Amino acid sequence: MSCWHRSGTKTAWIMGVLNCTPDSFSDGGHHTDNEQAVNHGLRMWQQGANLIDVGGESTRPGALAVTLDEELRRVIPVIMALVAAGCRVSVDTMKAEVMRQAVVAGATMINDVSALSFDPASMEVAANCDVAVCLMHMQGSPTTMQNNPHYDDDVVTTVIQYFEQRLLLCQQAGIRRERIVLDPGIGFGKRLQDNLTLIARVDELRNHFSLPVLLGVSRKSFLGNITGQDVTAREWATASAVAVGCFAGADILRVHDVAHQQQVIAVAAALRDARRP
Repeated sequence: MSCWHRSGTKTAWIMGVLNCTPDSFSDGGHHTDNEQAVNHGLRMWQQGANLIDVGGESTRPGALAVTLDEELRRVIPVIMALVAAGCRVSVDTMKAEVMRQAVVAGATMINDVSALSFDPASMEVAANCDVAVCLMHMQGSPTTMQNNPHYDDDVVTTVIQYFEQRLLLCQQAGIRRERIVLDPGIGFGKRLQDNLTLIARVDELRNHFSLPVLLGVSRKSFLGNITGQDVTAREWATASAVAVGCFAGADILRVHDVAHQQQVIAVAAALRDARRP
């Protein structure tokens, strides 16, 4: 897919997380000032990020929605500045108008945790924009997703069935398949074992659809459940999950600490490619 493709290099891509929010689970409040946000995005780009993911609305468990105007205020100036500086940018949003304005501002990917289901206008906006679209699986909504999540069947099978339905709707809306990236939604309506299973078996998702897979594990609660560490001390745990996910076949790794995870991803991707014919 031309809007994100690795252009001949084998290593996985790095998506740097840029939360322009006061309440995100890891770095909420750190980059609410536009200048601070832009500077942090530039640092991640210089450290090796291939894509800066700009979000203006937290999707942590229990997060509250923000207005359209407020989300636009948070993200559009940041996207414009990063693009002007030569960065490749994605927009993390569930709102169609934010998607549209972000693409006009230069974003080359729409990253929607609702897989274009939250806003009825999202499908049409995505179809009319010639950019990559990341569809994520989530059980429930950000406000309810961790209220006793449960899967009657194998979680990988459930996620595959969900994406089959969403891809069909995308096709009917006119979104070309080659523009689509899939995200199994680690931590979004998942139990600890569900998260571990999806990371370890990410190759099944990738091989079933022959589409690139994005994996977001950075600093998430399931790592704290395993290690007992607070969100501020989960970078080593993140590195383990990133390495396994990358080795299993993930194409894009979404991380907070680009400088450290860049090395992890480079080694894991090299090992992954060494075992492929």
